[in-house]
Amino acid sequence: MAYVDALYQRNFIEYASYVIKDRAIPHIDDGLKPVQRRILHSLWEMDDGKFHKVANVVGNTMKLHPHGDQSIPSSLVVLANRDLFIDKQGNFGNIYTGDDAAAARYIECRLTPLAREVLFNPEITQFQDSYDSRNREPVVLPAKIPVLLALGAEGIAVGMATRILPHNLAELLEAEIACLEGRPFQVYPDFLTGGQVDVSEYNDGNGKVLVRATLDTSDPKRIVIRAIPYGTTTESLIASIEEAARKGKVKVASISDFTAENVEIELKLARGVYTQEVVDALYAFTDCELSISANLTLINRDNRPQQMPATEVLQHNAQRLVGVLEAELRLEDQQLRDRLHARTLERIFIEERIYQRIEDQNTAEKVIQAVREGLAEHQAEIQREVTNDDIEALLKIPIRRISLYDIERARREMREIEARLNEVAAHLQALVPYAVAFLQRLLAKYGPQFPRRSVLTSFRKVDVREAARRDLKLRYDRNTGYLGYEVATGQPLFDVSQYDRVLVIRKDATYSVIDVPDKLFIDKGMLHCGRVDKDLVFNLVWRDEEGATYLKRCQIEQFILNRQYALVPEGARGIRLTTDSERKLVLKYKPKPRVRVLEEEFPLAEYPVRGARTQGIRLSTKETENCRFA
Repeated sequence: MAYVDALYQRNFIEYASYVIKDRAIPHIDDGLKPVQRRILHSLWEMDDGKFHKVANVVGNTMKLHPHGDQSIPSSLVVLANRDLFIDKQGNFGNIYTGDDAAAARYIECRLTPLAREVLFNPEITQFQDSYDSRNREPVVLPAKIPVLLALGAEGIAVGMATRILPHNLAELLEAEIACLEGRPFQVYPDFLTGGQVDVSEYNDGNGKVLVRATLDTSDPKRIVIRAIPYGTTTESLIASIEEAARKGKVKVASISDFTAENVEIELKLARGVYTQEVVDALYAFTDCELSISANLTLINRDNRPQQMPATEVLQHNAQRLVGVLEAELRLEDQQLRDRLHARTLERIFIEERIYQRIEDQNTAEKVIQAVREGLAEHQAEIQREVTNDDIEALLKIPIRRISLYDIERARREMREIEARLNEVAAHLQALVPYAVAFLQRLLAKYGPQFPRRSVLTSFRKVDVREAARRDLKLRYDRNTGYLGYEVATGQPLFDVSQYDRVLVIRKDATYSVIDVPDKLFIDKGMLHCGRVDKDLVFNLVWRDEEGATYLKRCQIEQFILNRQYALVPEGARGIRLTTDSERKLVLKYKPKPRVRVLEEEFPLAEYPVRGARTQGIRLSTKETENCRFA
């Protein structure tokens, strides 16, 4: 058993780690899950500017993806519908209606110019072996924008989950600029479906947001839904409205869906019902208002899962941008120096006619030595050591090129290389301003393509109890002891909705707070039934077993739903109750020897209000004949 337990624990940890890091949770550096990274890398490998069949992209991605082809097309469609990195052609589904995309063999895609510009640079990318060691795939892409917050992500792993809400790319770039310049910044979600969003409880990516549909209420007898909340479709939204209408919570006569490129759902209201009466009910009882919880869990630079605030993610992305740009500049600097070295050797080789020295040499070694000696005479112009590879490159220059060599053009090209080297050196000395300028160029070029779609606003969540129509009669039949809105006989108490709660005090002075019942046996004697009001004062009179009379004034402020509580001690009798504190309690005593006062009045308002668990104040020890409120 010890072996089995050890095997189970080891295998479970390996499985959990694999699902967390290699499937469900995105990486902070490029904001991508492994399948998304493999799709984009395959599109980069295939990129020729033309559209590719999605089926071909899936097949090319399969060489990197060990989990079969089922997850690839769906992940590609979701990625394409974000409208950031994949240009699409054909039916990729509809994010408003929830319609599925066409089969992979019928639709086409390619990388967007933005993706080509900010995601790829193989020369500074770290690669690893694919699952079968036949290919190489990137560990992470050298992303220059905050992809994680721009795309958003949802994933369920072993023992953890992530839900990162998408943000507006232009706003993210502006926030990165502010971060690099040391200014305060804050970012909030933006959804492709539009609508309204309340971010007061967003908590920097780890709280929740309220999202609402956009309702056109200009017509008093018609409501048109122009934008739907994030996480819904027109189909699911209409289904929730139909369900609410069947239960009588929303008075809608008909629903028509005219959604195509834009959302348009028309609700015609029932006779006698007007727009302003229905809006709160739509928010309370349908998917026109939703609460979305956010959980920003990611894989960090140490390859471990971590929950992180959105501002820290953006700060990390800003610093990573500086690192990526520095790596590119250093790479360019090296490439420029290589070019300048090659052009310098070429100019000296041709201009000083060193190639003529090889005419009399009869071995390869002597040829190389003759060239090396010729170049050595101009060592002051050569910036670094001349290698055999450099000499081999010179010896491969064709005679035609030597005869047509333009010295002035060569010198001009070398001056341009030197000028660019100076620019690169200046950028390396001021990386942060260079990164800011890069982001500003991106913002000017692509910012207009990404306007904010969701309207940031503040609204109070609609309470279903407030929005529900109180159109049910609550009745109590004293003869049968039943209470409810389906009780046909008895005394009508007040109008209620199905979402109300009522306080019931029985004849033995026990009380409970319950949801409004359809038909519930309470007792054949009930002292009180009303809506929960924590400010209401109850005036309760009772006698103990020895005949002493007590007055208890209290408020019922704390309770647990459906739990029964006692207001008086066990064995109490002669219980009377009123909620009118302006009344007087009249006690009439039994005539007895030495009892001179046979009736007393006690103004209720003169006695203090105490807790619901107190016994009360003893008014008299005399035996009473009658007790009443006047």
